[in-house]
Amino acid sequence: MKPLPLLPLSPLALGFTIFKLNQGKMNNYELMVIFTPVLSEEEFKSAQAKFAALVKENGGTVIHTNPWGLKSLAYPIAKKTTGLYWVMEYSAPTIFNEKLKTQLLRDESVMRHMYTALDKYAVE
Repeated sequence: MKPLPLLPLSPLALGFTIFKLNQGKMNNYELMVIFTPVLSEEEFKSAQAKFAALVKENGGTVIHTNPWGLKSLAYPIAKKTTGLYWVMEYSAPTIFNEKLKTQLLRDESVMRHMYTALDKYAVE
């Protein structure tokens, strides 16, 4: 039996997935963050500024921010029944969301977060 000829292996043949990152295309997103209610007004504003600056540092633009303030939670999170809500609308490359997620998970003042992609009809 003859051995099979060796063919040049591509990364796909080895089982790797290649992602084509489209860094030039900016998508619109909305981020909602629930901060712990024990933050002072200055700490709440600095946390907002930190995440807005993160968007700008990574090539995005902040379209709109809306601090909702202290609201009741639908269910307790970490034995807390209230949280400081903040909503930010931004435009950024798709790959930025993983960096943002990492920073949100590392921040101890963030209780919950959620970002959603906005379609072309939701953007004003």
